[in-house]
Amino acid sequence: MKRILLAALLICSIAQCPTMAQSTATDIISQMAPGWNLGNTLEAKHWNGADLFNNNAGLDAEISWQDTRTTQKIIDFVKAQGFRSVRIPAAWVCGHITNASTYTIDKSWLHRVKQVVDYCIADSLYVLLNDHWDGGWLENHITDTDTATVEKNKAILTAIWTQIAEAFRDYDDHLLFAGLNEPNTEDTPKASTISNLLMYCQTFINAVRATGGNNATRVLVVQGPSTDINKTVKYASQYLKLNDPADRRLAIEVHYYLPWQFWGMENDESWGKVFYYWGKGNHLSGSQHNANHSEEDFMKQLLEKMKKNFVNKGMPVVIGEFGAKWRNLSGLKGESQEKHNASIRAHYREMHRLCKEMGGMVPMVWDNNERSPWDAKGTFTIIDRRNMTVFGLPALTGIQEVWPAPTDDSTRQPQAAVDCAPLYNLQGQRMTRNADDGVLPKGIYISCGRKFLSINK
Repeated sequence: MKRILLAALLICSIAQCPTMAQSTATDIISQMAPGWNLGNTLEAKHWNGADLFNNNAGLDAEISWQDTRTTQKIIDFVKAQGFRSVRIPAAWVCGHITNASTYTIDKSWLHRVKQVVDYCIADSLYVLLNDHWDGGWLENHITDTDTATVEKNKAILTAIWTQIAEAFRDYDDHLLFAGLNEPNTEDTPKASTISNLLMYCQTFINAVRATGGNNATRVLVVQGPSTDINKTVKYASQYLKLNDPADRRLAIEVHYYLPWQFWGMENDESWGKVFYYWGKGNHLSGSQHNANHSEEDFMKQLLEKMKKNFVNKGMPVVIGEFGAKWRNLSGLKGESQEKHNASIRAHYREMHRLCKEMGGMVPMVWDNNERSPWDAKGTFTIIDRRNMTVFGLPALTGIQEVWPAPTDDSTRQPQAAVDCAPLYNLQGQRMTRNADDGVLPKGIYISCGRKFLSINK
């Protein structure tokens, strides 16, 4: 009897026995939190004007917007912080095409992208690979209705995704594809715009599925209008009707950058102030920079819409980009660095807490490796890739309060953030390290809203 059972299991395994339950997109997305973006890297390029449909960018495009080439050690360090997935924004048409008539992707560029994907796969991380803004060849032309233009766009999208899918055909469920990034639509999308966007989503699905192999069932991610939650929810029923021969292997992508005054606004305007403080208990009395809208309840309401309209109906949610700028307020009289740090921490914690609680959603934090200048205009950087240390400690702390990092990994160094953040003594005075040896005198100091002890003599 044992021999018969073993033989049956072997045959079933070889033939991918249809009686064995296949993981759904929801199953896989639920394993991906928390997620991290390798931003400003493989989607970047040297800006030389009209760089569409040529091979002008080259391999150095990887370091044109930030200074560090991706290595296995960097990805190891990312994993050590507790991240379970990596989103890899990638350019293809913009500066990496060797034949404009056939839309042929440069082989050396495709090889480099595969190397970076393999770094992540080697660490058992999930990977979301997309066609990012890519010079706007399609994302800026979703609203175009001219028949010839639409047909050409479909042909390009098919050619690009056919090549990508063929290159990764044998990769398992740890690799997911996302057709676009942020397909631009009108503030109130026209019916023709939504029709076009859904058609391009279908074109992407068809192109990948046609390559066969593991691509026949690979989880594919389609994008809502402008990846805006309210716009996406409005057209949920149409997204749920996309035709996919694979059963329950589609996910929907939105982004979350709200409110603007907190996550990205750099200077006060006549119509409103920058928000330095966000969340319950984090407002600063007397400050003009407290958030007055779009805090915890607002975040919860938007995510509940995605759960109700997508997750509960079998289409999980990828929040492909999320974040808020961490700012240095030391030069601003009357403001509180500690309160701001607590605000950033709360913002990241609340997003991850809600997604974990609701299920079927993975937030992927934006990280562009910009370490300088770090001032009141802020930075999204969490991981300092050059030094393999944590730069954005408040953000990472908020994430780890929901998704703790491994405790047995000696490479995890969140406290290293103090090396590049302002330091204060207990009297609130700004401190500097010794110019000769770069260390601090013995004592208690405050950095990133936390106290720490220097034991140097």
